[in-house]
Amino acid sequence: MHRSGAAMAWNVFKFCTALRGLGSIMILLVLGIVGVTYYAVVLTNYGPALYVGGLDSLTSLVVLILFHCLLVMLLWCYFAAVFTDPGIVPPNWKPAVDEERGEADPLNGLELSDMLSDPSNKRIRYCRKCSHPKPPRCHHCSVCGRCVLKMDHHCVWVVNCVGALNYKYFLLFLFYTFLETTLVTISLLPHFKTFFSDGEIPGTPSTLATTFLAFVLNLAFSLSVLGFLIMHISLVAANTTTIEAYEKKTTPKWRYDLGHRKNFEQVFGMDKRYWFIPAYSEEDIRRMPALQGLEYPSKPDFDSQEC
Repeated sequence: MHRSGAAMAWNVFKFCTALRGLGSIMILLVLGIVGVTYYAVVLTNYGPALYVGGLDSLTSLVVLILFHCLLVMLLWCYFAAVFTDPGIVPPNWKPAVDEERGEADPLNGLELSDMLSDPSNKRIRYCRKCSHPKPPRCHHCSVCGRCVLKMDHHCVWVVNCVGALNYKYFLLFLFYTFLETTLVTISLLPHFKTFFSDGEIPGTPSTLATTFLAFVLNLAFSLSVLGFLIMHISLVAANTTTIEAYEKKTTPKWRYDLGHRKNFEQVFGMDKRYWFIPAYSEEDIRRMPALQGLEYPSKPDFDSQEC
């Protein structure tokens, strides 16, 4: 029985490592879904309707404008989440001495070695796989093979870890994906209903199949993404991550919970002009260390607790 459990653990680790090979396959899958949707909405149904005239043309124009605007934002946020490094531990990073004693200088090698060898010291976190100290809220990703700052999870859809530096982009990707898939579902619903009518269905077999497939895919993604979006909104409101939510499930209070507004700003920044685009203002980056993933303000009464 013990050997079976060990084999299962080994297989799970191998599975996580194998996720690195998905890479371009997942990106091509996302682009394929976008292509099918684009063909069904723009080229098959609402594009031709622009030339019909009357209310149908006006409706098609509105749908196409909204569709393309959301599509641009979706792809912008998606590729920002894919190609932005989630945050790595700087090579020479060392934790600071206990700030309660008024000492904020980085530890030297001997001091760090002494503190790591002390099992009673829970403030210093160390990654045995990477062989270096871990900043607060940092976790090791078995898929990427490195520590990630404020790691939330490894996402196969963005072929990347979701961490401190791309979490906002990932959330915006979910947000615009939900809006886009909902718009497509509602737009294609009248066309989808014709499949169950007694009359003759206009269109070729290929266009009908594409419309049917696009509706089913977008409906499924709309419902599933909504669930993820609600979950991550609750995590942002509590200033926590998916991993931290699991680790602190028995803890009634959380040291980084500074209130809904401040929690929100630690992910999206303080400049409202940048809240809905995958970028930060230079001023926010300069005045908010939390956006860099190494320092996080916490409640004063929680300073003595483990990060």
